[in-house]
Amino acid sequence: MGFLGLAGKKIVVFGLANKKSVACAITRILVEEGAEVIQVVRSEQRAETAIKLFPGTTVHICDVEDERNIIRVRDEIAGKGGSIAGIVHSIAFANYTEGLKPFHQTLKRDFLQAVDISCFSLISISNHFRELLDIDAAVVTISISTTRMAAENYGYMAPVKAALESSLCFLAKSFSAFSRVRFNAVCPGLLKTSASAGIPGYVDSYLFAEMAIPRKMALETGEAANVAVFLLSERSSGINGQCLVVDAGMGLNFFDREIVEKAVR
Repeated sequence: MGFLGLAGKKIVVFGLANKKSVACAITRILVEEGAEVIQVVRSEQRAETAIKLFPGTTVHICDVEDERNIIRVRDEIAGKGGSIAGIVHSIAFANYTEGLKPFHQTLKRDFLQAVDISCFSLISISNHFRELLDIDAAVVTISISTTRMAAENYGYMAPVKAALESSLCFLAKSFSAFSRVRFNAVCPGLLKTSASAGIPGYVDSYLFAEMAIPRKMALETGEAANVAVFLLSERSSGINGQCLVVDAGMGLNFFDREIVEKAVR
């Protein structure tokens, strides 16, 4: 058995969209570690993608906006027997079809939908899957490197991610009444994913991140995925209710000399 001890462990991964997604990078590492991965994706099209990328994994379809789908998928997985050692929640959605608006003009329906899909889905999945989880299972979600920075082009998603991060603590506490299940988040800096490409102005922010990171090289999706897999493993048993920032040092380097010089000249 390898250092992470994931060989033969059953891990459910929610949220694979394509080969560039964080969920895909996590799944790739889990497969390399010998884990049994169950994919849960949003649509038939994404199911086809998941099967092509990982022919040996089982794939289920679940639009988490309808809680009945979560229950159905839970029952489908339960029907095959065996317990679950971990869950990955890599789900986020924001409706920008009407264009990016100043934060104070955020539409109520868009904000609440984003909370439902991006945050409440974690609570719902945890609740409905609780009886399938091993007593020492791990649940890992994907957040962002900071919810306290008002990045205009990220719209209202930072407050939604803040709710997601707060939920970790409450889930960890409530589950502690009957288990040792841990809840943690990986909080990456800017990544080159298809989902992020849909954020207005994201490319410019990504290029800035490359300048602000001390190594002058952007964060890779695989680097965030490595941390997620560690959190799923027994090697992280002492970590619970935490948000691990993975930004390659960007958060400590905003006053980089080159950036400051370019800004003031």
